[in-house]
Amino acid sequence: MKLYTKTQVILFTITGITITAIFAPILSVKLLNKNYSKKIEVSTKAEEEKSANSSEELFEFQKTESSEYTQLVSTDTSFTVDEKQNINVYEKCSPAVVNINTQVTGVNWFLEPIVQDGGSGSGSIIDNRGYVLTNVHVIKGASKIYVSLSDGTQYEASIIGQDADSDLAVIKFTPPEGTVLNTISFGDSTKLKVGQKVIAIGNPYGFDRTMTTGIISALGRPLKDSSTNRIIRNMIQTDTAINPGNSGGPLLDTNGRMIGINTMIYSSSGSSSGIGFSVPAETAVRVTSDLLKYGKVRRGQLDLTPIQLTRTIAEYARLDISQGLLVSRTEKGGNAEKAGIVEGTQAVRYGYNQNIFYLGGDVITAIDGIATTTYADYLSALESKRPGDKVTITLHRNGKDRKVDVILSDN
Repeated sequence: MKLYTKTQVILFTITGITITAIFAPILSVKLLNKNYSKKIEVSTKAEEEKSANSSEELFEFQKTESSEYTQLVSTDTSFTVDEKQNINVYEKCSPAVVNINTQVTGVNWFLEPIVQDGGSGSGSIIDNRGYVLTNVHVIKGASKIYVSLSDGTQYEASIIGQDADSDLAVIKFTPPEGTVLNTISFGDSTKLKVGQKVIAIGNPYGFDRTMTTGIISALGRPLKDSSTNRIIRNMIQTDTAINPGNSGGPLLDTNGRMIGINTMIYSSSGSSSGIGFSVPAETAVRVTSDLLKYGKVRRGQLDLTPIQLTRTIAEYARLDISQGLLVSRTEKGGNAEKAGIVEGTQAVRYGYNQNIFYLGGDVITAIDGIATTTYADYLSALESKRPGDKVTITLHRNGKDRKVDVILSDN
């Protein structure tokens, strides 16, 4: 037997403990990983079996639900009362709404005349002979006008008459013989109420016969047309979307009657999202009738020459007011002279062109109670008046106001 010294025994013992301390954790981790792998395999198999069973159940459920849903959709075709109104108005009126495109004459670099694309807008067929009502600004400056119908056909149109004071115009195209045109009839705009539902149909941004809905937001709005610097009174205000291309199209009630002609929007941001305005049908009927009959609108007029007052003119003439229409001249034997309206006597030159007018006459401050502080007000106050109508003129003379009645003459 081999004997070990005490020192050797101690050394071997320490070495064994050290080796065990090093390799024991490694062996433990391997055993744990082996056992954990077995658990994962068992768990994965169980999950796969459960998932397969769930998929089969879900598939059966989806088949049942899909069948029931398909059956529900295919049988439900009802509409609300409001939806039915919209659909009926669109089907009735959209074929009578036309798309208007224009061409204008320009010049090239060699100062030669060339034809260019102009503007576009909408219009309403108001007569089965091909008469279309639209806005003046839609056809302004056009050398050629084209009308596109709902069936895709296009015709060249001519101007029958236009009226800048109301921004309304009538144009006409000639359809083939035997063609039956859809038309839109006028409604009664005098009976409109704020809050009443209205519908607009037009061609915004070139998208033919688009319908928008809204309500009447206000009535009797005076609005200044920036292109003509004239005031159009009694406009219908609406929140119905009126975008570029809608101009000239109809504003309709829920019975499909045209109660207004969409004319412009007001937007502080410069975008199309703003307040819409329409010329009332009451004005359109009167203007259209005259345009078809005379080619112009017959309005009553005063036989005088008015000059819009400015502060400079008022100070020079030593007047105690600075707003109104100074009567420069009255027509000899005309209605103004017969009513006792006094003309000016002192000739002066004023303005860039040094035009001559006369100081010392009456100042018109109102017509039938409508203030006339500007020339636009003056024209607007007479816009709805007919030849033979009697109006009351408020005059300012020698620091005092007085009123006279005048029978309007033909323009």
